[in-house]
Amino acid sequence: MAGPRVVIIGAGVVGAALADEISARGWTEVTVVDQGPLPATCGSSSHAPGLVFQTNASKTMTELARYTVEKFSSLEVDGKPCFLQVGGLEVATSPERLAEIQRRHGWLASWGIDSRLLNADECVERHPLVDRDKILGGLFVPTDGLAKAVLAVEAQIRRATERGVRFLARHEVLDIRQSEGRVTGVVTDHGEIDADIVVCCAGIWGPKIARMVGMNLPLTPLAHQLAWTGPVPALAGQTEEAVRPILRHQDADLYYRDRYDGIGIGYYGHRPMPVSADDILSVDEAEEMPSVLKFTEEDFEPAWTETQSLLPATQEAKVEEGINGLFSFTTDGYPLLGESPQVKGFWVAEAVWVTHSAGVGRAVAEWLVDGYCSSFDLHECDVNRFEPHQLSPEYVLARDCQNFVEVYDILHPLQPSGDPRPIRTSPFYARQQAHGAFFLEANGWERPQWYEANAPLVEGRNIPTPNDWAARYWSPIVGAEAQATRESVALYDMTALKRLEVTGPGAAAFLERLCTGKIDKSVGSVTYTLLLDHDGGIRSDVTVARLARDRFQVGANGNLDLDWFSRHLPADGTVQVRDITAGTCCIGLWGPLAREVLQPLAEEDFSNEGLKYFRAKHAYIGAVPVTAMRLSYVGELGWELYTTADQGLKLWDTLWAAAQPLGGVIAGRGAFNSLRLEKGYRSFGTDMTYEHDPYEAGVGFAVKLDKDDFIGKAALQRRKADVRRRLTCLTIDDPRAVVLGKEPVYDGEHAVGYVTSAAYGYTVGKGIAYAWLPAGLAEPGTRLHIGYFDQRIEAVVAEEPLFDPTMSRLRG
Repeated sequence: MAGPRVVIIGAGVVGAALADEISARGWTEVTVVDQGPLPATCGSSSHAPGLVFQTNASKTMTELARYTVEKFSSLEVDGKPCFLQVGGLEVATSPERLAEIQRRHGWLASWGIDSRLLNADECVERHPLVDRDKILGGLFVPTDGLAKAVLAVEAQIRRATERGVRFLARHEVLDIRQSEGRVTGVVTDHGEIDADIVVCCAGIWGPKIARMVGMNLPLTPLAHQLAWTGPVPALAGQTEEAVRPILRHQDADLYYRDRYDGIGIGYYGHRPMPVSADDILSVDEAEEMPSVLKFTEEDFEPAWTETQSLLPATQEAKVEEGINGLFSFTTDGYPLLGESPQVKGFWVAEAVWVTHSAGVGRAVAEWLVDGYCSSFDLHECDVNRFEPHQLSPEYVLARDCQNFVEVYDILHPLQPSGDPRPIRTSPFYARQQAHGAFFLEANGWERPQWYEANAPLVEGRNIPTPNDWAARYWSPIVGAEAQATRESVALYDMTALKRLEVTGPGAAAFLERLCTGKIDKSVGSVTYTLLLDHDGGIRSDVTVARLARDRFQVGANGNLDLDWFSRHLPADGTVQVRDITAGTCCIGLWGPLAREVLQPLAEEDFSNEGLKYFRAKHAYIGAVPVTAMRLSYVGELGWELYTTADQGLKLWDTLWAAAQPLGGVIAGRGAFNSLRLEKGYRSFGTDMTYEHDPYEAGVGFAVKLDKDDFIGKAALQRRKADVRRRLTCLTIDDPRAVVLGKEPVYDGEHAVGYVTSAAYGYTVGKGIAYAWLPAGLAEPGTRLHIGYFDQRIEAVVAEEPLFDPTMSRLRG
């Protein structure tokens, strides 16, 4: 026996996968409990239709699915395969969907999965039941297929059992024991099981289990319709369970799969039907199984009508059975993985469908055993990613239901979120509304993308209009605001960026241990630095300002940074960390005339000598006390000006009154993104994530290997000499060929990388796309192509930064 005592709650596809993966890594003192029988536990796994489509806009989700396909393809139970690799086919019945299929084909090329675009005839060759006259084309993925979920559970249970894992069926969890903030055991209706680690893989019951340790899990079980036809005459004599590809008709929220001479039909087009985890029946109470509700035929009528149109052969068949099966939905569509922030040793692996189950099992096993996940970038999936408002019952229910409705929708990368909005507004919100701000959401904040009041600025400027897709949620005003920032001065609302305060006599040493840069410097210093995981991967990039001997302000990327800091706090209480975002606000004042705006408003010296680049100080701007930091992510002279929320509006009005006579403007996030790409500034979560190290990402300058030990230092010393890929700047001459991110990059006919951030550079007069490329192709002058829908756009590797390489404008 080896490893800590682990109890896994739930023996469905996730719990079984985790037990298999964790025992394969040497942890064998593992017990898996489930309230139902084995291997069909009566949860979502037991009724899941099993369709595994790997296509996803998220690289991580695609890779989790790819691993699931690879693993299930290798599993069998008594000679019966756990995966039927019949391929996956998506068909388009509208021009909009055909374009979306081309975009999805690009994702697969980006993530390294083979796929093929088919014309209508080729689609019918793959799936002869499809009406040729209804479709325009399709996307075929040869490695997709049908997962036999219950068989896969059984196969993994057998493997784990052989290594010593114990599986206990018919054990209902009643409570989770804890002492001094750590789990100690699981109480079941058959007694208590001691545990050092508890992992909740309870699926639709997850919120109920998590509440036992005071954890609020943003998950909603929703009913999803699945029906089975009787015999379809055109399929008479089919003796194999599945011979045709699994099929998606996303224009009508439908999917299909073979079942011998009948067809399974899944439908997302009906009204959302949420269910509270507390209202789900027990295994013994349920007529069939707790995760299956009565089929509501009236909700399915549109699906059956459309099915008979797309698959005319079904007109000779009938729907003979159906269920409303419960599945887990989250507010952003990603799983919930990781450890509770309050109770050590309590982990969750929730909101995971069969498609990603084996991948999640491997990811969580690595995380538990090694302390980090080396196979997948999990920042999108970490359960601690949410802001407090995103855990409210109203928010969770609304967004989970919205995600159900939008499962098959064509979603633009900038598409605004639905209700509830607005949730968080900066002190400047009323002024922004008065200037006609077009708002998008950022961490719940209403953040202007541009201002309609700036429409007159467009006149006389050369601002090219991008292609139709890129022009959604765009305005030529974006270009005008960007150019005006470079010409005069602009005010940017930076309130949505997270701000943490780190205080206490141990604060400097604490930050030195977590950060790659030197932090223990003079009061007033500001440092751009990185947070790394133990394998050297980038967890975040932050700015750390020393505002007093024992007080630091950290400009962070999100709640995961707060969680990371909190988990590493010393036990002696010498360091405190708190989120000060809600009580503060920030204005970015940037542009060549920024000093002419600011200096007359302050007695403090804001000359180059009075406040150097990357320095901070306290000052009064008019009547408002501020913390002024001389840094800029648009590549212009200026400051980030922080004050308390109650005085934010006064600060805005004071600066705006001084900027207007100089031709100043207020500007939005669209301009900001264009300007920061011209300057080559990276964005964590988009340009670089956990899977990248600083040297690959081009931020090695933020690493000081000559300082004392910090998290990730040893791994970096190993990785530094072996850089095989680089984040690279590409430029595009065609002004309409603006890409948006996640598109594949081709060297000849081979996909060699993918785009991260992109925008048009209104100063440099070129499209800009940052992309991950093999190091050998990252040389300036290399000519490549970007796959964009059905086009190949010419691009060339450029020296960076594109704007102000001497830093003269920033340091002036």
